[in-house]
Amino acid sequence: QYARQIGAMFRDRPHVLEDLLDGLFYIAKADGVFHPNEENYLRSVAGIFGFSENDWLRIKAGHVGPDAGDPYVILGVSRAVSDIELKTAYRTLVSANHPDRLIAQGMPEEFINVANNKVATINDAYDRIAKQRGIT
Repeated sequence: QYARQIGAMFRDRPHVLEDLLDGLFYIAKADGVFHPNEENYLRSVAGIFGFSENDWLRIKAGHVGPDAGDPYVILGVSRAVSDIELKTAYRTLVSANHPDRLIAQGMPEEFINVANNKVATINDAYDRIAKQRGIT
């Protein structure tokens, strides 16, 4: 019920909904274990918020950790993406998730930490793909 209300309030601001979902991931992982029931719940919330399956996979992969996730999924792109499209997707994600944006909004330190981890995961994913493709 609350997810529907929040989803409706911020339907035109998906970055806010993604930030909220990031916070829910942070809470779910607070005990050091990401339980299947927590994943199912967060997937449901992501759907209610209007995120596509690809968005869900990208957001989830961003919380799995830089060595465990598929870098293409983390960046939300297909393996057939051009180098230019790859760089555009990467820059868009870094910009949307940059901790400075949250600091400017007066968000608490916990959200800043989540953003730092997320940007590190995005950077790592891009670096791994760039290395595979020989992009400098």
